[in-house]
Amino acid sequence: MLKISNSVELGDWEIELNAIRSQGAGGQNVNKVATAIHLRFDIQRSSLPAFYKERLMALGDQRISQEGVVVIKAQRFRTQEQNREDALARLRELIREAVKQHKVRKPTRPTRGSQRRRVDSKTRKGKTKALRGKVKV
Repeated sequence: MLKISNSVELGDWEIELNAIRSQGAGGQNVNKVATAIHLRFDIQRSSLPAFYKERLMALGDQRISQEGVVVIKAQRFRTQEQNREDALARLRELIREAVKQHKVRKPTRPTRGSQRRRVDSKTRKGKTKALRGKVKV
């Protein structure tokens, strides 16, 4: 069971974990042992609430395919167990970030004093630059 929140959990049958060989440096060990984990999670077939599914599908993340399958490849660690935990933690974080409520930005207006200071500095700089012209004799 993967616990997302107090009320939402994912069953083990919903998450497909495959052990594959890691890429990159690692010497002979990387050629012999399948330590990387390839996680696949189908959003539409899962037991997540509809709100979670909608938010995940609307997320513009490259790890989510057009069909709604989350694919995570974990190969950060040298052991399969650590990579499995890492992949599950990344899936949990992805789902939590998708359903997090973001604050609505309230646009603010500049104060009258800041507007006046901005215009004054522009006129000062304009006068300085005007004095840089050629000297007329």
